[in-house]
Amino acid sequence: MPIVDQLNNCRKFFSSGSTKPYAWRKEQLKKLKAAIENYEAEIYTALYYDLKKSPEECWVTENGLVIAELNNAIKNLKGWMATEKKSTNLLNFPSSSYVLKEPLGVVLIIAPWNYPFNLLITPLVGAIAAGNCVVLKPSEHAAATTGVMKKIIEEAFPPEYILYTEGDGGKLVPEMMKGFAFDHVFFTGSTGIGKEIYKMAAENLTPVTLELGGKSPCIVEEDADIKVAARRIAMTKFSNTGQMCVAPDYVLVHASQKDKLVAGIKTALLDFFGKDALQSDNFGKIINERQFDRLMGYLKDGNILQGGESDKSKLYIAPTLMDGIGLEDKIMKEEIFGPVLPIISFRDKAEAIKIIEANKNPLAFYVFTSSIKKEQAWLNDVAFGGGCINNASLHLTNDQLPFGGRGASGIGNYHGHYSFNTFSHSKAIMKSPTWFDPSMKYPPFTGKLRLFKWFIK
Repeated sequence: MPIVDQLNNCRKFFSSGSTKPYAWRKEQLKKLKAAIENYEAEIYTALYYDLKKSPEECWVTENGLVIAELNNAIKNLKGWMATEKKSTNLLNFPSSSYVLKEPLGVVLIIAPWNYPFNLLITPLVGAIAAGNCVVLKPSEHAAATTGVMKKIIEEAFPPEYILYTEGDGGKLVPEMMKGFAFDHVFFTGSTGIGKEIYKMAAENLTPVTLELGGKSPCIVEEDADIKVAARRIAMTKFSNTGQMCVAPDYVLVHASQKDKLVAGIKTALLDFFGKDALQSDNFGKIINERQFDRLMGYLKDGNILQGGESDKSKLYIAPTLMDGIGLEDKIMKEEIFGPVLPIISFRDKAEAIKIIEANKNPLAFYVFTSSIKKEQAWLNDVAFGGGCINNASLHLTNDQLPFGGRGASGIGNYHGHYSFNTFSHSKAIMKSPTWFDPSMKYPPFTGKLRLFKWFIK
């Protein structure tokens, strides 16, 4: 069946009203949870094949986080759907006001390859909870995980409700977006492709959520706990071999602490992955040869302090630390998205700010300091999507926080209740009684200015 016909079937199903009741939504969330739990072993196998992730890393960064999202949605769905009562201003007395949350309709979710399960299914949870029909487009670059997700979705849901599509995103997504008017498009991926999605969506004035990337800085101040900073930076930077949108992209460390921090990260890498990370069950692989070649090109931009070893046949690049990096080098102009960490020293805040400003509005920002004053100053002086104090990346795992970027790093946010809101329309309602209908509200208005000023202020 042509894809446009399948999309029209989704529209017909949504128009039937079947997806709107609370009981329906909750039941679908439970079905999704049961299906994911049923395929847990296959999810682990697939993610190991695609990205060499261990079951433990899968649970912490992929299916475990999705299960937590589902538990949150199932528990709180009734409250999220509830009518929100609002106060009414004096001008409209004695009317009452409230906000209804209604589903958007048929929404499209496009996911990347780096967290292929999490980044497709987590927004799906919010879309189901909000009462929508959903079209899913997984990444074609994580084939094993895509295959497992196909089983999960197609066994749990009919295609007119949740439609699972496969193929070359560069061809399939334009075909869908040009042939059908979605009610929302949710995209996670690169800024470049995000711009193309935005352009296509604009043709139908389709609202978008764009979860993009950027060069997320990590500040290590002079007064930071260097041992803790080193371990936390190393853990998050080299998780999923650095193929994470909120990984620290580069470190700006106070010059007085650079040597100590480098030594600390080297020690942490040895503790985490051993002398040869290729042999470690806790260190993954690069997704494909194209990404491998791109990352290897960065190693020419500076001095290698640690790592640099590689094996293309195994898509392996060792955890690598670099310095001697210039702001005009390619590594400082593109999101690295791999196991290469530039470490750049600074002597004063103005110097560090200048470096950050070269890539404005990063998706994430991290600062390590023992000073509340410095902490607050950094948060006030740098515009970014979200971040951590004395940690890195883990704000992503808290579904009570909105996750999203700003400017070049994204539009909109999601996770938990924020996902429900993203896939809902807030419908404002004011209800007025008929027993009170004073003539002063009607023309002629001459001579009523003073009265209007009293009511509207």
